[in-house]
Amino acid sequence: MQFNVLVIASALLASASVAVSTTITGFAGADCTGTQGQSIDIPSNQCFLLGNSSTKSVRYSGVPNQIVFFIPNASGSHSFCTGGASLVLGPGSGCATAPAGANWDSIAVF
Repeated sequence: MQFNVLVIASALLASASVAVSTTITGFAGADCTGTQGQSIDIPSNQCFLLGNSSTKSVRYSGVPNQIVFFIPNASGSHSFCTGGASLVLGPGSGCATAPAGANWDSIAVF
C-alpha cells in the first residue's frame, strides 16, 4: 500500500511540474517558418533571454495565463523582459512573430 501511495504522489508531482512550464521553439522566419531552433521549457513567472538576434518567431504551448514578448531596447542591447512588452498573448498555444524590422529578445510566462 505504501508503494502505491508513493507512485501516485510521484506521478502527481511530475504532472504538476509539467503543467507550470511553457514550451517554446524559436524560428528564423516569420510565422514559425525557416530554420528551427531548440525547444525549451520556461517555468512560469520567469524571464527567458533568447540569447541570439535571429529569432523572428516563436511557437509556444502550455501557456497557463499569458506569454509576454519583448524586442531589444532602443540601444539594441538585451531587454531582459523590461521596457514594455511588444506583444502579450493569452493562455494556450500558437505562434508569435516579432514586429517588422525586429526579432524577439526575451519572453516571460505567467
